[in-house]
Amino acid sequence: MRVDAFDFELPPELIALRPVSPRHSARMLLVEADKPLADRTVIDLPEILQPGDVLVFNDTRVIPAQLEGRRGGSGTEAKIGAKIGATLHKRIDLRRWQAFIRNAKRLKEGDTVEFSSGVSAIAEERHKDGNFTLNFQGDEPVEVLLERAGRMPLPPYIAGKRPTDERDKSDYQTIFAKEDGAVAAPTAALHFTPELLDALDARGIVRETLTLHVGAGTFLPVKAEDTDDHQMHAEWGRIDGVTADRLNAARANGNRVIAVGTTSLRLLESAATDDNDIQPFDGDTSIFITPGYRFRAVDGLMTNFHLPKSTLMMLVSALMGQERMMAVYDHAIAQGYRFYSYGDSSLLLPSAGASA
Repeated sequence: MRVDAFDFELPPELIALRPVSPRHSARMLLVEADKPLADRTVIDLPEILQPGDVLVFNDTRVIPAQLEGRRGGSGTEAKIGAKIGATLHKRIDLRRWQAFIRNAKRLKEGDTVEFSSGVSAIAEERHKDGNFTLNFQGDEPVEVLLERAGRMPLPPYIAGKRPTDERDKSDYQTIFAKEDGAVAAPTAALHFTPELLDALDARGIVRETLTLHVGAGTFLPVKAEDTDDHQMHAEWGRIDGVTADRLNAARANGNRVIAVGTTSLRLLESAATDDNDIQPFDGDTSIFITPGYRFRAVDGLMTNFHLPKSTLMMLVSALMGQERMMAVYDHAIAQGYRFYSYGDSSLLLPSAGASA
């Protein structure tokens, strides 16, 4: 399918640079199959859902994965001291991470990059796509080094308009954040507050969690002209056996499983069999969901508004239909919804049986 079928024009002023406060006061566009669009608010979620519905959250925690440094080590004098930017996007082991590198032409295998606060890493391997494997030096855990030298990896559409600051350390974490490893937030869950969780509990809405460490590849543009030619970056995720059993039981009882965020959805679909059974999962996934995909694990999705021509725009179009989603985005733009990571939300509920 042509990538430009998922393009649209967004007025720059609709890109949210800060979240609303309180978080649950964000607007939420309710999109149900064969029903008119409804402009709601996130705090309305309990009355929209049915008792027994299951919301599935991603408990990954964003780490300060962006680093600035200078090239050291061997090489010609002209290259020594070149500024190097690194955005970690996938852990390999305890000391090594794959990273997108800014000014990568000035870096070669074996070079040392000296970051701030005494943190350094060796550029161990250059990959075909231009990424590097960075091997962090010293005995301290890499997480400790990042807390000292790194900054929160805000998406480029925010970072390009204002600097990262102390407020982002809390703003860019969800209330469920527990497992260190993400370099991008599962932003659909940023809207949840203790007050909203209490209201969901009172309504009888069930909560489950999984872990998918979101990589910076989620923000990479789709450069191919056709979706068949795009290669997704792999991300690590885990669903334990007890959680999988509960999710399968809920669906068997006729309750809906609604993913909070495309990260939760992608992991659930990665773990599902052709018979719609969710299995325990522990490993990498590079699932790419485009129109024509048969959903096997979810009955709905709560998600923010996505970039044009992005893999996530393709995902929501697969769930609700490409024409429908383009109309949804036309409505959201006309009504002044706030877009992207710090923006407003949508609740997508396809017709019953659409994912069977």
